[in-house]
Amino acid sequence: MGDLASGNVATFIMTSRQLKAGYFVLAWLNILAAAYYFNYLFFHLRTEFGFGNRGNLFVAGLNGLLYACAAWFAGKFAQRRGYFTALYVGFGVMTVALGVGSRCHSLMGQCAAMLVWTFGICFTWPTLEALVSEGETRAGLRRMLGIYNVVWAGGAALAYFTGGTLLESLGPGSLYWLPAMLHAAQLGLTRWLHCASRTVSGHSGSALACSPAESSPVPARSKAFLQMAWLANPFAYVAMNTVIPLIPGLAAKLNLSTSLAGFVASVWMFARFFAFIGLWLWTGWHYKVGWLVGAYGSMLLSFAALLLGSNLAVTVVAQLVFGLAVGLIYYSSLYYSMDVGETKGEHGGFHEALIGLGLFGGPAVGAATMQLLPNKPDAGIWTVSVLLTVGLVALLRLRVAG
Repeated sequence: MGDLASGNVATFIMTSRQLKAGYFVLAWLNILAAAYYFNYLFFHLRTEFGFGNRGNLFVAGLNGLLYACAAWFAGKFAQRRGYFTALYVGFGVMTVALGVGSRCHSLMGQCAAMLVWTFGICFTWPTLEALVSEGETRAGLRRMLGIYNVVWAGGAALAYFTGGTLLESLGPGSLYWLPAMLHAAQLGLTRWLHCASRTVSGHSGSALACSPAESSPVPARSKAFLQMAWLANPFAYVAMNTVIPLIPGLAAKLNLSTSLAGFVASVWMFARFFAFIGLWLWTGWHYKVGWLVGAYGSMLLSFAALLLGSNLAVTVVAQLVFGLAVGLIYYSSLYYSMDVGETKGEHGGFHEALIGLGLFGGPAVGAATMQLLPNKPDAGIWTVSVLLTVGLVALLRLRVAG
């Protein structure tokens, strides 16, 4: 009986891991579709509708505003209505939005499609984060979040690196039909995983319970670190979502084609990818305030150098620092969100909602400044840099208070 029981437990653990492998595939497909569509939408708007930096920042701000409003709701929805229900809603909405968007050739139609697609994606990221985290020991949580971050960051870097070439080769229509096909595939995979999960959920789950040898108490200051990470991460996205809409303008300044811009501007994404690998394998940064504050300061300096520099070498070096810095900040927010408390879906939703605030804040401030000071093209970058400095001051004050 003892051998039989051990065999049953081993089968359960293997099945659970196979399910989580499926969730990682969903995350990889999600970021491939999202990174290609949203990042290269700004090149499309510049080419088809004559958008400059201000127009692209405005569109990015709209995306961020909706994401901030919808992500927290979507996380709560997933926690209360079920993770798979949330995934069906998210992937279904995104598929329909891009399918309809491919038939809309007006600016208003394409912006509307982008907003509906954004609403859909809000249901996916908090849910996937929760699915890979549920039922894990603290050691297992570190492993699962490490794999998750490496998967999506690698997909983002790959999509940006190859996206320019794909857009030039397949044409602007691929901006819609290619991601729509990936989202449709996600729907099918979600259905298969949903059916497979029912054979696992019947088990007690005790095999995944935390044993005394594995468990370690959550540090007493864990909530303070969670608050610091939740403060820093939106500002990291202020920086990132200011950089991304301005890449077409930066490419024009450096005389880069769309495909070359994809190669060059993906450097920071690859740096973030390798940062995630390092942060997964080495855990010495956990609950160490110096790493978080140092990363924030590095992000601030590299952001300004990246967008204000007119030299390709400076742009590349600044991207390396920028990617490493935002990687640690994001990893901190997600790790502490999943490590502190049990409502992982809701915490994931709040983590994503804070990202939305950053997605909105940076472009909104940059676009507003460029509207007020149209003769100073770099004014928006300087204003966002000041905003990031305010965030650093707030982070230091929170550190003292904590």
